[in-house]
Amino acid sequence: MLKQSLQQKLLQKLSPQQIQLMKLLQLPTVALEQRIKEELESNPALEEGEERDEDDRDDDFEETEDGLYEDEVDGGDESETIDVVNDDRDDDRSKTEDSFELNEFMDEDEGYSYREQVNNSGPDDEQREMPLSQGPGFIDQLLTQLGLQPLDDHHYQVGAYLIGNIDEDGYMRRDLEAVIDDIAFGQNIQTNKEELTELLELIQTFDPPGVGARDLQECLLLQLQRKMPKSAEIVLAMRVVREHMDEFSKKHYDKIARKLGVDDDSLKLVIREVTRLNPRPGNSTGDSQRTVQDIIPDFLVTNNDGKLELTLNSRNLPDLRVSSMYNNMLQEYSRSKDKSSKEAVSFIKQKIDSAKWFMDALQQRHYTLLFTMQAILEHQYAYFLDGDETHLKPMILKDIADKVSLDISTVSRVANSKYVQTQFGTFLLKSFFSESLSTDSGEEVSTREVKKILQDAISGENKRKPLTDDRLTKILQDKGYNIARRTVAKYREQLEIPVARMRKEL
Repeated sequence: MLKQSLQQKLLQKLSPQQIQLMKLLQLPTVALEQRIKEELESNPALEEGEERDEDDRDDDFEETEDGLYEDEVDGGDESETIDVVNDDRDDDRSKTEDSFELNEFMDEDEGYSYREQVNNSGPDDEQREMPLSQGPGFIDQLLTQLGLQPLDDHHYQVGAYLIGNIDEDGYMRRDLEAVIDDIAFGQNIQTNKEELTELLELIQTFDPPGVGARDLQECLLLQLQRKMPKSAEIVLAMRVVREHMDEFSKKHYDKIARKLGVDDDSLKLVIREVTRLNPRPGNSTGDSQRTVQDIIPDFLVTNNDGKLELTLNSRNLPDLRVSSMYNNMLQEYSRSKDKSSKEAVSFIKQKIDSAKWFMDALQQRHYTLLFTMQAILEHQYAYFLDGDETHLKPMILKDIADKVSLDISTVSRVANSKYVQTQFGTFLLKSFFSESLSTDSGEEVSTREVKKILQDAISGENKRKPLTDDRLTKILQDKGYNIARRTVAKYREQLEIPVARMRKEL
């Protein structure tokens, strides 16, 4: 049965301005610079430069005898003066320059569309472009080496297909039987396992050493076989990898020494040789092509004789203003009553409003970041004074949100992608947030403090007999921390520290 009824609901929706603020709030300094550049390119009503008062604007727009204007455009360190003055004495001057016409801002062929970008550079202007160079990729290097081999067209195509199946680590982890089916259906090339095995062995002779291996054991063996001269420790290392790879990976060195009948000194030389090998040969070329990104801090905390000072890193962020030319255009077109002028007014007003919203959002971002970081600084004041992690207090997002009277999600946006530079280093803001842990005296301490003690204990342990999780738990409990073994194991994993057996050394 159909039924009509009236309902009244109360909904909360974010305005476009609020959405824009939230997006700007979570951007770090480097990304904000790019975002401002994009806005400057897309919105012609937004300009770089300090905001000027009305007196300055009146001086910049002086009316000439012909009723036109001379406007000086600020371009950073250089200034460009645009003179639009009609001179009846110049016969070559076009008559269309006598006044601003509406068709200068419209494309007659496509209706009313307004130009938002213009190229003001001349043919003689110097073009300064930063060239970017990039070497050949990992697969390209292998294909180049394959092309240098005396192969016919069939074997080259099969070898190239094999290279295409090597993963980014440099391993051939696919089964050769599956490759036979793929190349038959995909490339219409018939081959067999023997032919693929021969070509794979050829590829395994390419650089970097170890490429084309099917597992870690084969990868290490390929690299050891390429080492010259074949010293006694190299030969022994090949035997260890070939016959005792499982014990070696689990660091059961005593078992290996007994089976091979060697002493600890000889085994140390073997361990040194094997640990020098590259378990991911494909990554050796990828590292050189990886983009190195410098961390740009968003906040700067300085210690001036025991007094902490906080500043927001504005870096190369420009001062923004609404284009005075667009404001004048809006006034000129507002006086006209025809339909085309109304459309121009609507377009210009929309661009001016968008520029104002963007500037307001940047200002609000500035205040929000400072208020939030100031609250974090006050909460962790003892740590920022000396950098001792044991002075870090328990702190969660709600603690800071209550102090600055903001939503937890807003504080999270500030903390997740922002860095603060101190005299002890540059840290991700999120790293200062931690849960609490109680002591025997009932005091609540930060889990960062417990992790620091745990890390120091492991750093000072005897590597021949590393501390187990049970022993680490006992050390922390003796210091007065109420902590369980599983919690110690969790903190150790968060610190990316392996278990005791994997930390063992001879």
